[in-house]
This record gives sequence, C-alpha cells and structure tokens, in this order.
Amino acid sequence: MKTIPIPYHTGTVPLHLEEEQLAAVITARTHGFDPQMGETDIIEHALRNPIGSRPLHELAAGKRDIVLVTSDHTRAVPSRLTLPVLLREIRRGSPDARITILIATGLHRPTTVQEQRRMFGDDIVDRENIVVNDAFCPGDFVDMGRLPSGASFCVHRLAVQCDLLVAEGFIEPHFFAGFSGGRKSILPGICSAETVNENHSFHAIASPFAQSGVLNQNPVHEDMLEAARRVNLKFIFNVALSGDKQVIAAFAGHFEKAHAAGVEFVRSLAQCPRTEGDIVVTSNGGYPLDQNLYQSVKAVSTAAMCCREGGVIIMCCGCADGMGGDNFEKLMTMGTPREIEQYLSGIPPKESIPEQWNVQVYVRALKKHTVILVSDNLPPEKVKAANMVPAQTPDEALAMARGLVGDQARVVVIPDGVAVVIA
Repeated sequence: MKTIPIPYHTGTVPLHLEEEQLAAVITARTHGFDPQMGETDIIEHALRNPIGSRPLHELAAGKRDIVLVTSDHTRAVPSRLTLPVLLREIRRGSPDARITILIATGLHRPTTVQEQRRMFGDDIVDRENIVVNDAFCPGDFVDMGRLPSGASFCVHRLAVQCDLLVAEGFIEPHFFAGFSGGRKSILPGICSAETVNENHSFHAIASPFAQSGVLNQNPVHEDMLEAARRVNLKFIFNVALSGDKQVIAAFAGHFEKAHAAGVEFVRSLAQCPRTEGDIVVTSNGGYPLDQNLYQSVKAVSTAAMCCREGGVIIMCCGCADGMGGDNFEKLMTMGTPREIEQYLSGIPPKESIPEQWNVQVYVRALKKHTVILVSDNLPPEKVKAANMVPAQTPDEALAMARGLVGDQARVVVIPDGVAVVIA
C-alpha cells in the first residue's frame, strides 16, 4: 500500500492505493528544486542583473509618481520578501517619489486589510499608499482604444497617469493564458470588468492555443501583451516558486524579455510527459489557490489531459471561500454540461459574463469525465448541482471512482495540477 499526500488548504490529505494500480505520479520539478541560494540572495541577484533593462533605481531616478502593481489574496506572490526590496530600489533612485501600491484583483473580490497585512506585513500596510483595484467601478478606468482581438481596453487610470509603472508577480503554468506573470499584472489585473470579460470570451478560450504552456498564437496572451505595451509597463519582478511556495528563481527587467526568461525556466521544470489513467487524482496545490471551486478548474483542466474519455477525475479542493463568485455558481448549476456549453457559446464577446471562462473549461472536462470533488467545506447538494459528485476524503472518492470504472483502474496522481504542463 502506498500513501501519497495531496495538498489541501494549508496542509495535505492522504491518498492510499496499491502500488500495482498506480500508473504514475506526475510532479513538476519545481517541487524539491534546490536553487543553491537563499530566497533573499535570489531576489537581490535578479534586481542587480535585470534582463533587457536598466536597473530599477535608474529607471526611478527623476520620477515623481510611481505605481507598483502587485497581486491579490488569491496568489502566492511572496510580497513580504519582494515589496520591501522593490520599494527600497525605487526610493534609492527617487527618494521623494509618490509611490502607490496597486493591488491587481482582476474580477476577484477586494483584498481586505487583514489579507493585506498577511501578504505585505504591518509596516507596508501602515506606511504605504495602497489602492485596491475594483474592476466594477467605471470611473477608475481610462479608455485606451482596442486590443488586437477587437476587445475594448480600459485600464486603471493610475497606471496611465504615473511616471513609472512597475509590476511584481510570479510565473506558473496558466490554463488558458499559457503562463501567469508579466503582462497579466495589467490584463486582467488592473483592467475594467468589460475589458477582462472580452479578453476571456468564449471565442478566445475556445482557441486551441488558449491552454496551459502555450503562448504562441494564444489570443488571450496576445491581447495581454498589447495591453502591457500600451500602458508602458517599464519593469517587472517575477519569481518562480517551489511546491512549498519558496522562491527558487527570480527574473527582473523588461516586461517581455524578463517574463520570457522566467517562462523558459518554469517550462523546463513544469513540463511532464502524458500518462493516461482511468482515474486521475489532483489538487490546486493547496492554499491559496484552493480557496474556492472557481479556482479548482486549473487543476481539473490538467487532469483532463491525462484522463481517458469516460474516466474519473478526483479533485481535492479546500473551498474555504465556497463556490467562488455568484456568476460561477449560477452558470455551473444551470443545466447539464452540454446545455451550459451551448448557452455560453451563444454569448457575444462584448456581452461575456464574469467568470464564464472557468465554467467553459470546467464543462469541457465534465462532458468527457466524471468529476468527484473532495471538500469538507461545500454542502453536498451544491456539489451535485454543479454536475459533480461530493466526497469527504480522497480514499472515499477513489472507492467511488473504482465503482464507476472498475477495480483494476489505472490511477494517475498529479498532486499539484497547477504546477504541471502536460506535454
């Protein structure tokens, strides 16, 4: 009997299965990667050696209004380590600069002050000027025309009006933008709901290039790149993280060149060969990405690439924050997967509904696979209404899955489905 820990909320839950039934454990090499340097040294080294750009302190020299975009409470950016260093470098070049930390929420709920204290530390929250993006407040945004797809481009006015725009984030595989980080701090990070909705339209997400690990010809990525160019995103600082959310690499400099270097590093560790299973067990890598069902689609989309048609995906997700947004819950529970997909396919890009994209990818998986959700925070009736099967533990879910596909089922385990790119 083999025991495999599956990330769940801030800990793990055990999965027990016989060795002969285990087809593969697919794990990104970011897990257990030894960078040969401490986190602080990695961060400082990247800032001293920017890619395709002058150092941040030189860019800041003579600038008065500087905006530093950071991520929200749903992301694992180690801002307690990175923000103080970025602020130091900005003030090294411009001691009297007016700095605004702009939290990129996309369409997520606002980041609370309590969450800011956890993310940034009390000193930054008490001393710095922090603004939380609100995509649903039209007066906060400036219309900057159209993006390559034809989507409107409305971005936070602070990003347009500042003398220097800087962003921090982290790079990992993303289920329809290819990879996170870089340009995503701008779109969807600090854009209006209208712009995000169009960028994430059914048509865009349906592209065969809008998937994990793919940037070339990806229409979602291409609009994001143009958005970052249009607002003159001057400098980024992105990190790569291990499975336990430790910094293993950092990339600073020009937003395209530094991000490209980071993507290649992450790809080299994240890309794994496909092994097909009758049952695939996965998770979102635990907190913070498993706070709700909405985010869980990231690992489900990875698992679907390894699950045979008619097979079972077991998704372990804490869901401490419930289902996610109201639109996500409404759409996920409005009918069968095929009915939901048909409804979404009829929505024009300019009328896209917030959160429909995660539903679109979810029902794509649900059409071909049974999804069993392991969560002790969602009522079973809500899980069933969303076309999934509820379970309390991975072992209970595995027993259910075997009842559906047979006792001799081959099991593939992807402990952190977000961290992996299936080749």
